[in-house]
Amino acid sequence: MALSTTTLFLCLALALTNAAPVNHDAAVDDASLPDRCDGIGFDAITPDENGTFFFFRGSHLWKGFRGPAQLSNESFQQLDDIHNIGHVDAAFRMHNLTHNDHMYFFVDDKVFSYYGYALEKGYPKDIQQDFPGVPSHLDAAVECPKGECMADSVLFFKGHDVHVYDITTMTVKTKTWSHLPVCTSALRWLEHYYCFHGNNFTRFHPVLGQVSGGVYPKDARDYFMKCPNHGHGGHHTFLNCSDIKIDAITTDDAGKSYIFAGTNYMRVDTRREGLHDFPIARSWKEVTNGVDAVFSYSDNMYLIKDDQVYIYNAVPQYTLIEGYPKTLKEELDIEGHVDAAFVCPNDDTVHIIIGGTIRAIDLSATPRVVTHEWTLPFSHIDAALCNAEGINLFKGATYYHYESPMTLATSRIAPKPQHVNPAMMGCKK
Repeated sequence: MALSTTTLFLCLALALTNAAPVNHDAAVDDASLPDRCDGIGFDAITPDENGTFFFFRGSHLWKGFRGPAQLSNESFQQLDDIHNIGHVDAAFRMHNLTHNDHMYFFVDDKVFSYYGYALEKGYPKDIQQDFPGVPSHLDAAVECPKGECMADSVLFFKGHDVHVYDITTMTVKTKTWSHLPVCTSALRWLEHYYCFHGNNFTRFHPVLGQVSGGVYPKDARDYFMKCPNHGHGGHHTFLNCSDIKIDAITTDDAGKSYIFAGTNYMRVDTRREGLHDFPIARSWKEVTNGVDAVFSYSDNMYLIKDDQVYIYNAVPQYTLIEGYPKTLKEELDIEGHVDAAFVCPNDDTVHIIIGGTIRAIDLSATPRVVTHEWTLPFSHIDAALCNAEGINLFKGATYYHYESPMTLATSRIAPKPQHVNPAMMGCKK
């Protein structure tokens, strides 16, 4: 049975997240447990080292995007009555070389540090011991790595004040963002920042505090949890690996990996942050009708559709370079329908697959011309990717693996096709 592109990405998104599927045979949730969909909101939100999100309210938490509440001390044993804890004020996961994947929980004037779900020795501590200058009785906290903030930082929220803690210098700068709602919890997801307030959330810039990316507030029940009569609807099931079909795949110079199918794309290097599909036009607004091929080179991303080449500068966000799109002939000295394209790490050559041929083009040359052309032992390739492990050419739910462009160019017999597997796409066998 053929699956629509929307269904494909919805299934991939669910399969690649750490949220467990709903068990429809389980007993009805205990009515005494809090309901995440009641519109009250959360005290704190944080991912763990695997990208599973925890939503805290009172003495309970929700693990993942669906399912019933459980007592917080079932996952974090020291968050219990011995310490007189009935709530968590704020929480975040710190991910850097010094504090790799530590989870911090803030309760009144204390901080708890967990590593691998175990409370570290010496905790809880006074907040001032670990985060000098940060006040007690916080409302929210979120990590902000260098590049998104000026330095590796943590944003601590209390009322309309934001205390920006520099992890390296252990100093604090305080800002007042009165234009933002008072955040009861905060979250960094896919390099975007969200202030949660009640059942709503507002996206904001982590340095300037300005509201960004659309009309806010939005209802969190439509985006960050599975609630009846909310969200995009539909019954989500795991996609069989045999149904996988993509249009393009690439990894940019910053290590961000993307899959394209139809008019949507998905980041696939963000398993730890949870995954979701978005319209291609959300990041590359001039490309509104899907892509035929995509490749990355020298901080630029090339999107090919029909006979047009769109080049976007990737720093700090994807921006179409002036003068584009241009035709394939103008930009790459080729004509015809492009099936796939790839650039290998630390290489200046793009390999373009058109039908049963592959053409090499030196991207460092001006003008760009085809330097080599070979015949492939097959045709109708959907997508291609080159990384440190070699080259994968995708054709439906299978792929062909080659060690290098040279072995691909000199091969006269197609290698045995391999099946797309759950580790690659998060699908079900």
